Amino acid sequence: MSEESSFITPYVARPHGALDAGRGRRALSRRIGEFDKRENKKPEFLAVNPMGKLPAIVHRGTVVTECGAIITYLADAFPAAKLAPAVDDPVRGTYLRWMFFGQGCIDSALIDRMLSRPPVEKPTALGYGNYDDVVRALEAALSPGPYLLGNRFSAADVYVGSQLGFGLMTKSLEPRPIFQNYVGLLSQRPAYKRLTEQATDGRRN
Repeated sequence: MSEESSFITPYVARPHGALDAGRGRRALSRRIGEFDKRENKKPEFLAVNPMGKLPAIVHRGTVVTECGAIITYLADAFPAAKLAPAVDDPVRGTYLRWMFFGQGCIDSALIDRMLSRPPVEKPTALGYGNYDDVVRALEAALSPGPYLLGNRFSAADVYVGSQLGFGLMTKSLEPRPIFQNYVGLLSQRPAYKRLTEQATDGRRN
């Protein structure tokens, strides 16, 4: 296996949005994995991620899994793209805040909503709190706009934007104008259009 390779599925391509936007798209060879073919359970992939989850990358001999971690890693690995604030940049804290909010709160809130999971007896035990609080936090974060860091597009928008797009598509997120406008803005970016075309081609093949 190459020391610089990646495994993705057309439906879980968020990390490659960061990679593509970062003009590092030739740095990793891409392999499209299909869940229905159980390619994610083959020995080759399980050697990378024993969980059998997509996506995953191997870069310079280092395995990175989990969408938020991969996007954060790629944004730092290709600094010329300016998708991540530098460590000594004060806005780095805000950037990491929303990156981890995406991983820890948005994902859980949307999946619970999509699967119509019943309320738990102790909602304070949930890491994301509750759906309404997550939505209110997102609205507040996007109200200044147009991006999470104001006028500065970052890898956090790649991640959070893809989550909100998924939520709108699956109707697990209310179609509020602020979310629709944000996702619409991101979908006009050249890297997003390239990624969409590649995902479509992958499904056809």
